[in-house]
Amino acid sequence: MSTDLNPPAATSSSSSAVLASLNEPAVILDGPTPRTLGTWDQLAFWANLGVSLLGPVTALYLLHPNDGPKLSLVAAFVALCVGTVLGTLLVSIVSVPGVDTGSPAMVLLRGLFGTRLSYLPTVLNLLQCLGWAVFELVVIASAADQLLPGHVHWPYVLAAGILSTLMAIRPLGSVRVLRKYVLVAVVVASVYLFVQMLRHPLPSLTAGSWSGFWPATDVMIALSVSWVPLAADYTRHCRTVRSAFLGSFIGYTLTQVAYVALGLLAFATVVSPDAVDPQTDIFGAFIAVPLGGVAFLILVARELDQSFANVYSTATSAQNVLHRMDRRLLALGIGTVATLLALIVPISKYQNFLSLIGSIFVPLAAVLIADYFLLGGRGRWNVGQDAPMRWIALVPWIVGIAIYQLVAPSDIGHWASWWHSFGDAIGWHSPSWSSASVVSLAVSLILTLLLAPWMRRRRPGRVIGSSA
Repeated sequence: MSTDLNPPAATSSSSSAVLASLNEPAVILDGPTPRTLGTWDQLAFWANLGVSLLGPVTALYLLHPNDGPKLSLVAAFVALCVGTVLGTLLVSIVSVPGVDTGSPAMVLLRGLFGTRLSYLPTVLNLLQCLGWAVFELVVIASAADQLLPGHVHWPYVLAAGILSTLMAIRPLGSVRVLRKYVLVAVVVASVYLFVQMLRHPLPSLTAGSWSGFWPATDVMIALSVSWVPLAADYTRHCRTVRSAFLGSFIGYTLTQVAYVALGLLAFATVVSPDAVDPQTDIFGAFIAVPLGGVAFLILVARELDQSFANVYSTATSAQNVLHRMDRRLLALGIGTVATLLALIVPISKYQNFLSLIGSIFVPLAAVLIADYFLLGGRGRWNVGQDAPMRWIALVPWIVGIAIYQLVAPSDIGHWASWWHSFGDAIGWHSPSWSSASVVSLAVSLILTLLLAPWMRRRRPGRVIGSSA
């Protein structure tokens, strides 16, 4: 029996032909890339991604950034808007190369680092995508457990895992379904929950501190930036750059702001931020309003697009390394692993996970943007299998990660204490008002431009538009 993981050429070609007739991506990396998504498809898709049950829970980290003094509602809302706009702007900008080249996000990084070095961010992205997929399945199951009878957790995890995996096998069809049928129901349910929360008297909007404004902003930047290494997986199917940029920016910004604001409203009116389990309490508050169970059920079902997107992007990212592997088999395997992990792994240290993601992908976005748009890379971007290694591109990325951690170390195990010790050793004392995201973004961008003479050096190879 053959142990070759690569599908036979005839089988791959016939499968790709069938999928092409369905306007779906080819099963292997070097197959055709359908261009079927317009502005409304992108807007609906990204708007659905911005609507997340994690959004209202994230509001808690805005009100109490880094366990510091409570922010006022005005300060928290401004941090929400600023962080979401900055983070989503990065997502929308890095979505453009996906349209230009027709390549998924991790394949794009071949033009920045070279093929072999692109495996490093690919592995990191695989870990974060899988982590997000597990997060989403746990959230869906937890919400369904509160809403539906029986209070048995595991059937909801299995159901969500199976549906997410099936959607990942037919991704563009899933995007079109979201546009046609889901977005309207979500908008109605969301407006209804807002109205019900606003029926309760509001406390003072200005009572509280502004001292944690930038750490709170970093939370929102990180939440948005988690989509940076996934954006091109979907925008590569767009007809125009304009549809990719506007659809992602407008759709995601509006709904993320709305849903975290819904959480701020709930914590200000009916849910105590000091609750033992704020997630359970905030979900319970939504369900408790008249017809709240119906509205909440719509949001629970809609959460599947988050888990589907992460499963699909994990499979697509893996194809940067296993470029002849059938993405459907990869999606099936990844969906299975995510479902099994969701059965045994509880959500914890969510804010720390966001911080670590931000420290990796904010500076990476800065280096990619500088090289692609400012240093002339757009016209000669090499995404071929033979793209040469560019070690110099690692320098501004790694420096940016270090700067982020010096400003705001991720509180994971001994990681934070090591960075605090390192900062003390070099005499670094970060002011409380500083933003790790903004500082690391600026440093990585400037350093990339300073390294321009070396960054511009490229050896001949396959150029823009090739992903073989």
